[in-house]
Amino acid sequence: MRDALLIALFAFLGAAAAGLIGAWVLLMIRRRSLVTHLAVVAGVAVTAMLAGTLAVAQAMFLSGHDLRVVTTVVAMAAVVSLATALLLGRWVAARGRALALAARSFGDGGDFTSPDGPAAAELAAVSRELEATSARLAESRERERALESSRRELVAWISHDLRTPLAGLRAMSEALEDGVAADPARYLRQMRTEVERLNDMVGDLFELSRIHAGALTLSVSRMSLYDLVGDALSGADALAREHGVRLVGDCIEPVPVEVDGKEMSRVLGNLLVNAIRRTPADGTVAVAAQRSADGVVVSVTDGCGGIPEEDLSRVFDTGWRGTHARTPPAGAGLGLAIVRGIVEAHQGRAGVRNIPGGCRFEVTLPAAPS
Repeated sequence: MRDALLIALFAFLGAAAAGLIGAWVLLMIRRRSLVTHLAVVAGVAVTAMLAGTLAVAQAMFLSGHDLRVVTTVVAMAAVVSLATALLLGRWVAARGRALALAARSFGDGGDFTSPDGPAAAELAAVSRELEATSARLAESRERERALESSRRELVAWISHDLRTPLAGLRAMSEALEDGVAADPARYLRQMRTEVERLNDMVGDLFELSRIHAGALTLSVSRMSLYDLVGDALSGADALAREHGVRLVGDCIEPVPVEVDGKEMSRVLGNLLVNAIRRTPADGTVAVAAQRSADGVVVSVTDGCGGIPEEDLSRVFDTGWRGTHARTPPAGAGLGLAIVRGIVEAHQGRAGVRNIPGGCRFEVTLPAAPS
């Protein structure tokens, strides 16, 4: 028993010495290739075994013949171990270089594609993460392109819509100044109308900027959806009569909601104005509100004839106005973007879908707790 403990002690001391030297070597070459690291690890394993054997031999536990036999066996094991380590290292290094090249194209703005062939579990995990990141970045770039396009479209349309009333105001003011206006009172009324239009456009721009900046502050209170929709219908009644459109609000459940009354009134007002302006005379705009599995759904149905399928995903984009001319009452294309921003600030969602003869805008809000 004592001899066995001594053999274990000498073997451990010899192997520990080899291990310490190997650790120091690995520390010195920590910035080198993985192939070198694997070769050192294999060399340390074999050297530790040989060092332990030599330590035991020095303590005269082995004969000279036995020492030569063990040394030969260790040497052969060292050759095989180093060869295996080098092959493994070259394979892992090759996979690492292929992954680096794929990641480089990904960094240059392209899409990441995992290198072909099998890979170690860790490298495969890195490839999967890079693929997921590439997909997220592609979606982000697509959203950025769409946002930039809508911004350019908005600037162009706003410039046009601002220039038109400003040109009219300038012409009417010059006519009044020169004393050539046949009916000054009518000119003044028209100027007031144009100023109100400009004020509405500036107000929409300000509201949208607050939404995009995350500065929209909600004053939430509990109220009846019946009262909220009723007020919106009353506010839109004059515009509906002017366009010869019939407003219907018979399917409204008195569901309680917790919302900012002022902001949600703006949402419903924008939806109703949009529906009335795009519904032909003698058409109908219907408003409904009811509970659903997702919360509370408020819908506004118009008779616009439908929206092209390719445009349905852009309806709530900033500046979108479909195929309508860039003239009043088409507006600056901000109303629906404001609707989505306010609804999402209430943790809800806004959507649109085509129905026979028109389309239906739906606003889904969280139900108020009982």
